[in-house]
Amino acid sequence: MIMRTSALQYLYLQKPITTVILICAIALLPWLNSDFYTKGEPREASVAVSMIKSGNWILPEVYAGEFAYKPPMAHWLMAAFSLPQGFVSELTARLPSAVAQILLIGFVLVFFGKRIRFQEAFIATLLLLTCFEIHRAGMTARVDMLLTTFTVLGLMQLYRWENKLELKGLPLRLPLLFSCAILVKGPVGIILPSFVFFVYLLTLRKYSFAKILKSLLYICVSSLFLPMIWYAEAYRQGGEAFLNVLLAENFGRFFHLSESAITYDLGHKEGFFYNFITLLAGFIPWTILLVFSLFGAKWRLPHKSFPQILKDAWRRFQSMEKMKRFSLVAAVCILFFYTIPSSKRSVYLMPAYPFLSILLAQYFIYITENRSKVTRVFAFVLTAVASVIFLAGLFIMTRTVDLYALAGQYTTNASTLHAIESLTNAFSVSSITSPIIMGLLLIAIITVIYQTTKRINIKILYATILMTFCINLFVDGIIMRSIKNNTSARPFAEQISRQYDLKNNIYVMNNLREYGNLYGMNFYMGNTFRDFEREKPAEGYFLIIEKDLKKLMKQYGTQYQFEQLAISERQGDIRSQSVLLRFSK
Repeated sequence: MIMRTSALQYLYLQKPITTVILICAIALLPWLNSDFYTKGEPREASVAVSMIKSGNWILPEVYAGEFAYKPPMAHWLMAAFSLPQGFVSELTARLPSAVAQILLIGFVLVFFGKRIRFQEAFIATLLLLTCFEIHRAGMTARVDMLLTTFTVLGLMQLYRWENKLELKGLPLRLPLLFSCAILVKGPVGIILPSFVFFVYLLTLRKYSFAKILKSLLYICVSSLFLPMIWYAEAYRQGGEAFLNVLLAENFGRFFHLSESAITYDLGHKEGFFYNFITLLAGFIPWTILLVFSLFGAKWRLPHKSFPQILKDAWRRFQSMEKMKRFSLVAAVCILFFYTIPSSKRSVYLMPAYPFLSILLAQYFIYITENRSKVTRVFAFVLTAVASVIFLAGLFIMTRTVDLYALAGQYTTNASTLHAIESLTNAFSVSSITSPIIMGLLLIAIITVIYQTTKRINIKILYATILMTFCINLFVDGIIMRSIKNNTSARPFAEQISRQYDLKNNIYVMNNLREYGNLYGMNFYMGNTFRDFEREKPAEGYFLIIEKDLKKLMKQYGTQYQFEQLAISERQGDIRSQSVLLRFSK
């Protein structure tokens, strides 16, 4: 069954914002309640757990007495979503990111839809919500989606401030948005948008340098007022230890400063080209269409000197429509900004994605209308991938192929076989979710094939976006749900909590330079871990990563007697087995 054109036109022309928000909600909300499977999510969620349990909403203690590395806005929201049910779950911990992405998508469509061709804005939002990096970030209990939303909304308001008011007055929404951004991840919440806006104002050649600096000073000072209340109270509670973490996290990463004042390595140290590679990966599958378009282009070497090429490029830049220029400046500045720190992560670049999506949408519409062969080839390739995915799922679901038996011929690794068994069970026909998703994927495949037989090329682009959406549903609703639950620390945490009296008597090593931290176990055991090295208890229970056992015995084997009680079957979020020990002097 292929959706009728009249229905598509109604949704697009009459209810575009509602349609996009509904699509985004379907892509995110049903899949938030699966187990944590990485270290980062339970680490952030445990802060909200501590807030609710201790009543300390400023600098709560997590993981054996340490305090959170980041400001508390994301954790406040996690705790607020959790209060009605009285505890923090995976769903309530991930809801702030999901809601932030839905708001971001809606505002991107409204903001750009008023300033460029609405079709370009509409397609840009669809590219944004189906690309890998943004989609993934909206489903995780981390701070990055919130930071992206506040930063991008703030940049939009800065554009409106200049475009409508010519920097006169100071709209209240500006300091509010940037205050929230600072309370999500620190000073970068105001430094990055100020840098983008500074460069953009310079390119306009409309304001004096003094006027630009004065405007930025007003924004920065007003945006720091609310966060400084929290920073002052956090310093009162945390003292020098808090100050060291603050300086390391916010300035040590950027200026490559020493990490000796803190008890862990900042990590994520990558080379110059890392950001460019992750940006291409983060925009998958749309970077594939971009690459395809390059092969179909006619390249001609310019017969001009390099200075003349630069002058021509600058002239074309100056002649750009204002909104397109702002988007280009924002994207380039954000990318440049994050090439400076030694610490790099793909999620840092997310504030650039909405602006890049506008540029990509305009380009994709152009090649779809003028070089339709590129779009058609991409549609065929994506259809082939989707068809393979569909057939593989169908064979597993109908038990035509016994994936577990097939894998058993090539590996005896228990963890791998367990993962394959869980994946097979995810396709069980007794679950209504898998057949529905499989049906939607089949409809999307048929829709793309049907549209490629027609002459309206733009519908091929829409059909490939629909198919990407259905592939994401397949991955999130079937594959990733199984993988998350398979690698979760929950089963082992519940097992040992039932078998042993661990209440206020479970110790860990909290020394990230030497030992790995079990953030997943800590969350699923109620954030009750205590610091072994700091307390030096006479007896109790001890949790450790299996690969760290030898190091523990070498360091404390002569002072304590250790008895192994249990070891997890799965490697979990730490990619190693967890071991429960009983110790005594």
